[in-house]
Amino acid sequence: MFEFDLVLQLLQQMCVYLVIAYLLSKTPIVIPLMQVTIHLPHKLVCYLIFSLFCIMGSYFGLHIEDTIANTRAIGAILGGLLGGPVVGLLVGLTGGIHRYTLGGITAESCMISTILTGLISGLFHYTLMKKGRIDLVYNPFLVGVLGVLVESLEMIQVLLISRPFDVVLHAVGSIAAPMIVANSIGAAMFMRILLDRRAIFERYTSAFSAKALKIAVSTEGLLREGFNQTNSTKVAEIIYQELDIGAVSITDREKILAFIGVGDDHHLPGTKITSNITLEAIEQNDVKYLDGIHQPYQCSINKNCRLGATLVIPLRGENNNVVGTIKLYEAKNTLFSSINRTLGEGIASLLSAQILAGQNEYYKQLLSKTEIKLLHAQVNPHFLFNALNTLLAIIRRDKEQASQLVQNLSTFFRKNLKRTDEIVTLKDEMEHVNAYLQIEKMRFMEQLSINFDIPQQLEDTQLPAFSLQPIVENAIKHGTSQLISQGEVTIRAHADDQILILEVIDNAGNYRENKKDNKGLGLNLVDKRIKIRYGENYGIKITCKPDEYTKVMLSLPLIKDVVV
Repeated sequence: MFEFDLVLQLLQQMCVYLVIAYLLSKTPIVIPLMQVTIHLPHKLVCYLIFSLFCIMGSYFGLHIEDTIANTRAIGAILGGLLGGPVVGLLVGLTGGIHRYTLGGITAESCMISTILTGLISGLFHYTLMKKGRIDLVYNPFLVGVLGVLVESLEMIQVLLISRPFDVVLHAVGSIAAPMIVANSIGAAMFMRILLDRRAIFERYTSAFSAKALKIAVSTEGLLREGFNQTNSTKVAEIIYQELDIGAVSITDREKILAFIGVGDDHHLPGTKITSNITLEAIEQNDVKYLDGIHQPYQCSINKNCRLGATLVIPLRGENNNVVGTIKLYEAKNTLFSSINRTLGEGIASLLSAQILAGQNEYYKQLLSKTEIKLLHAQVNPHFLFNALNTLLAIIRRDKEQASQLVQNLSTFFRKNLKRTDEIVTLKDEMEHVNAYLQIEKMRFMEQLSINFDIPQQLEDTQLPAFSLQPIVENAIKHGTSQLISQGEVTIRAHADDQILILEVIDNAGNYRENKKDNKGLGLNLVDKRIKIRYGENYGIKITCKPDEYTKVMLSLPLIKDVVV
């Protein structure tokens, strides 16, 4: 009967620890314990928590015949199981030394047994890890069996070490069964609490990840195409459906771009932002949260609006500058879900990245168009000056040839003016280049020879406008025009595994690499435009054999069937 009462008292003590364990499970401090502890900071947390349980188990133990019936072993068992041999040994050492300071005829043997309990549990952890059975570490049944084992060993050790034997034997007879029951059940239930908490955490994480992934996939690229009312509405509709909240709004810095959900009758897209909390979020570049309970929220447009809580998150573009906001709402008397709050901040980062990508794409296109205009400016004045001088010379001796020159000059400049599109076909590009070359041929007469090798099946491939003309001009201006003998320029094209290769070869071999500007302005612009559009694997490559040839090779993706 006495033993039964002692079991009940120890179980009552154990219940206090389990309540503490349950409360701890609701805090972030136990997160490291929900996985097998590997990293040093997590091992330290494991050591501190279970050392405390060891000490509490001894301190609040029941004094029975100059010994203490306690639940100290729970801390040593769990410390070793979750932290490994080193943590288990340290927890056992801490708990054992504390037990020794409390005195009694079993003080020394209890200290040793506590150390051994931590070490045995740690070795159990090590064995399961080595066999790849991490799941068994969290098995409450096995934890209970381990508790029975180590407590039984403790009782045997007490009998072997502590004296006088008859007194110790009587004490062990009184406390053995209660301690074995209380410690094994306590350790198993503690592990059950951790296991349940881990299951909840994993379900929460799984739900969070699934929602985040679905939203990411559904909204991918929408705002990259432009941060405007149409695209923002599409994004808001997706978020509203996935998060199941009161309303979703997206704004720029001045007006509402999209609003879906409760209150859409007065929160109208296109209207100016009037909410102070939104203006503060934009101005301060900071997240604003009004939960409607501790911090009241009141619609700034309609006092009868049913929305009662809001989360305002800035959307950031270039240089982390705020370009707008995304706002999540809940109706009055509805709690704002913490998962929706966390997801909202993640979604804002995702949308900000899309906006930034869209801005970068816009700047690339602007740069490309600017560079085309620069190529126009570079070609036209220089070329026109030479062409007019050639015309002046020819018109005196051969009117028919002069007429042909005027026609070629007209074709060249008409192509210049008409080709406002950035992408053209190879056929169109060659017509432009040919007009240029015929004018140059009249200028240099028999001193310039032109060769073309352009397969007909490649004429409908596409390339950026003004890709070849600067290369051909460079070959004449810095190449063949410097020769005393006849100059020769060859232009050819071929396909190589879905790559269009264009080559411009002159027979001068005058190219010399310059680290500051190894291609020249025109060639640099062509190379940069191609790399921006198609990637670093494409562009211009120059090879030269001095006084023999210079070859400029232009590589692009082989893309056909373009409407121009």
